[in-house]
Amino acid sequence: MRDGFSFSTRLKVRYAEIDGQKIVFNSRYLEYADVAVTEYWDWTGIDALPEWHSAEFSVRHTEIDYLKPFRWGDEIEAFVRLDRLGGTSLTKKFDLCHAVTGELHCAILMVSVNVDLEQGRPVPFPSAIRTFLEKLAAS
Repeated sequence: MRDGFSFSTRLKVRYAEIDGQKIVFNSRYLEYADVAVTEYWDWTGIDALPEWHSAEFSVRHTEIDYLKPFRWGDEIEAFVRLDRLGGTSLTKKFDLCHAVTGELHCAILMVSVNVDLEQGRPVPFPSAIRTFLEKLAAS
């Protein structure tokens, strides 16, 4: 396990994700983060909260640091953690590492906001979700 992370999942670079030089397209790194965070939420067990099914999160801000490209056939170990919890937002950290060498290839910070879809505005987390997320952020 990577220092500071309790969760990881593995992915393999597929042919459809590469360009002519067999290097992963830059947009695919966000797709890797999306797959990883889906697995992360399953791992946490937050799905057991009824309030979770009506919560709506929209990505507000993303920072991506491309350090080294992944190539066709590489196996990726995607590490995920809840980095910060705000009033209506949460920040997730992703480290996308080479699964064999452990080398960090891409670091991502992603801020998502809990949104009321009818109003199109940020809203505070329901208390059960906040309590669950606070425990995650503390671990």
